[in-house]
Amino acid sequence: MANTYDLVILGGGTGGYTAAIRAAQLGLKTALVEKAKVGGTCLHKGCIPTKALLRSAEVHRTVKEAAAFGVEAGNPILQFERVQERKEEIVHTLYRGVQSLLKRGKIDVYEGTGRLLGPSLFSPMSGTVSVEMNDGTENTMLIPRNVIIATGSRPKNLPGLEPDGDMVLSSNEALEMKEIPASVMIVGGGVIGVEWASMLADFGSEVTILEYGDRILPFEDTAISSQMSRQLTQRGIRIIVNAKVQPDTIQKKSGKVSIQTEAGDTFLAEKILIAAGRIANIEQIGLENTEIKVEDGVISVNEWMQTCESHIYAVGDVAGGLQLAHVASYEGVTAVEHIAGKAVDPVDYSSVPRCIYAYPEAASVGMTEEQAALERTHIKTGTFPFQANGKALVYGETEGFVKVVADAKTDDILGVHVIGPHATELISEAALAQLLHASGWELGTSIHPHPSLSEAMGEAALMMDGKAIHF
Repeated sequence: MANTYDLVILGGGTGGYTAAIRAAQLGLKTALVEKAKVGGTCLHKGCIPTKALLRSAEVHRTVKEAAAFGVEAGNPILQFERVQERKEEIVHTLYRGVQSLLKRGKIDVYEGTGRLLGPSLFSPMSGTVSVEMNDGTENTMLIPRNVIIATGSRPKNLPGLEPDGDMVLSSNEALEMKEIPASVMIVGGGVIGVEWASMLADFGSEVTILEYGDRILPFEDTAISSQMSRQLTQRGIRIIVNAKVQPDTIQKKSGKVSIQTEAGDTFLAEKILIAAGRIANIEQIGLENTEIKVEDGVISVNEWMQTCESHIYAVGDVAGGLQLAHVASYEGVTAVEHIAGKAVDPVDYSSVPRCIYAYPEAASVGMTEEQAALERTHIKTGTFPFQANGKALVYGETEGFVKVVADAKTDDILGVHVIGPHATELISEAALAQLLHASGWELGTSIHPHPSLSEAMGEAALMMDGKAIHF
């Protein structure tokens, strides 16, 4: 006899387990199907392990620069084995936490691969989910009233540049490196590529970024891209734009790997890291047994994450949108509350913060200046440099700025962009302002503590009308 549920979730990553916990809170009998470990890419292969490594890189850099603060620390020695151990300890701690939350919510977790089946004798209306169990036991059949697909994504491979686990790596293999390579080529100058470039440079690698487009961070405000490029270059990172790599030119010899670009330039390093984006996991989950539509490699959904089959939803990377863990959580909660019949607002990506955990940090929310100029007749901007911020001077990081973009007629904030110290923390204030449709005046006249980095946020908003005090 098959097991019946109000909700079955395929995928136990951030979007999946968040949805499961919210469903349990709402009294829905819930099952979660995960073929690997709950926590998904973010916990095991993405956000958490990379940020753990970035923190170790930051400490290493800080100790090397301690003399500038009057502290003689000598020549720091990197023990990369301990760095990796610390990363694993953090991941394991959080993994146990997720398992505990699911257990507390009385959520049934099936360790296996879930597939959507068509209508059956058990479930003629909503269909059945078959779970191929990891332990090799007989397939388990689940009968759901509703389904959420949260199968996530994986690193995108470039034909001819598939990871070999030795010289050609994706971010998955890079996380398991036993030692820091002397030199690395990173193919892709998006968020993943920039974060890895910053980290490896701090650890002592000679880093080259090969970016296909005409600038790194192509989806961020141009000013953020330019500032990031300048600061990475100052740290010795080579950035080559308009670099169209030719996979058929790759050569591996004497512990080095080389590759050419379309322009005929040859680049040589110990490792190549492919950071060309991610691709949704839509294969072998039974989509062919449904009427669900797939467009541009992702599942099509409406503003409540609902597919064209009303009882099936999709959240996170598999549904496109912004490929961010907090977005997957947001979408998962939205889908569950819609399933439960709650009054829930449609998903709105305009108030979602986007963060880059490199050195320098960068973060943004809402429109870039370029996007705002295309969509609005009149806009205004205010940019306040950290060089004029007392806390930034105390902290020893004065590069960067806060930039606010607003509608010149209504004063509504359209976007905020930060690059500099603790940008990924500062952006939360801007995200709240965006959510509440705040004006530049409201953000600017809100009292910010002194001295604090957050003062730059208020001053940038005041700059739009020429009212900033300290610049």
